[in-house]
Amino acid sequence: MKLYEFQAKELFAGAGIPIPRGTMVTDADGAAEAARDLGRCVVKAQAHAGGRGKAGFIKLAETPEEAKQYSAGMLGQTFKGFVITRLLIEEAVDVAAEYYLAITMDRASKSPVMICSAAGGVDIEDVSASTPEKIVNLPVDVAFGPFDYELRDLSERAALDPKASRQFVDVAKKLYRTFVDSDASLAEINPLMILKDGRMIAADAKFDVDDNALFRHQDLLQYKEEAEEDPIEAEAHRQDVTYVRLGGDIGILGNGAGIVMGTLDMVTREGGRPANFLDIGGGASAAKVKQSLDIILMDPNVKGILINVFGGITRGDEVAKGVIEATSGMDLKVPIVVRMAGTRAEEGLKLLEGSKLVPEPDPILAARKVIALSKGA
Repeated sequence: MKLYEFQAKELFAGAGIPIPRGTMVTDADGAAEAARDLGRCVVKAQAHAGGRGKAGFIKLAETPEEAKQYSAGMLGQTFKGFVITRLLIEEAVDVAAEYYLAITMDRASKSPVMICSAAGGVDIEDVSASTPEKIVNLPVDVAFGPFDYELRDLSERAALDPKASRQFVDVAKKLYRTFVDSDASLAEINPLMILKDGRMIAADAKFDVDDNALFRHQDLLQYKEEAEEDPIEAEAHRQDVTYVRLGGDIGILGNGAGIVMGTLDMVTREGGRPANFLDIGGGASAAKVKQSLDIILMDPNVKGILINVFGGITRGDEVAKGVIEATSGMDLKVPIVVRMAGTRAEEGLKLLEGSKLVPEPDPILAARKVIALSKGA
């Protein structure tokens, strides 16, 4: 679950992390009223995507009239697939330096890792690509959390202003505590600003919470908004189907996370673009297959579907019967290739012969076939 900037800042403020004064609004008149209270201000569109400043969705307003004008121009517009319905009107500040601070999970060390750089701001991705030495990190021992001396060392290695070291340690400790207490997968402050008066504030905020941990965080559920999720993913979630939309044109369906991930890799290696991840789990009943295919076909970009099934406890012939039954009543306009292996896979593939499905025992050939058929070959 992703939080909007204003929501993440509410969370940060509750943890004692300094943030700019600001107000969330939903209309241009509200923006003008907020600007009258704040004075010179920044109008910031709220969306779960980065790059707002470069795209013109963050603007400096000198007057309430300008704030109203900019707000009217942003509201209702679409930014990276998100319709802008809310704005954060925030006080403008005098900036002396912009840093970067984030915490995420590191698979290699199996621990949270703090990431820091003196080169924060809108071009942090370019910094990562062109001068990665400017970004330093600190794997954190979850048994103890980051020690003050480790955070001072992180600040020094990142080349932050030594005068800001004490404030940095305080903010970093509070950010880490919030990250852990919320079962977060990402907590990011970019930029972490040093103002000309010497204060340090979180000028922007990103915060992602692990959906699997939300049962422990009823207070965070108030932030969950299905309307901001991908609509197909939201429907899959309602139907208890494990689905992630990926943006390609080859639909993927498999019976296990591992085999689905392997299928994504195969399709990609053969030059295709997977449209989704979809795991039907250990069973492959006709109802489950039909339900899953219906969800895949909700994506208008899908031009072909690859079903990859390994028959273990579930027999291949039973899977084939389920797929045939599921598709018999469907008005299919895209080709479906079915690859099977394992228990009674040969019998299952034989059952598929003569149907509108394309059987193929070899996984690589199955990937090639669905890509070729999706292109009309």
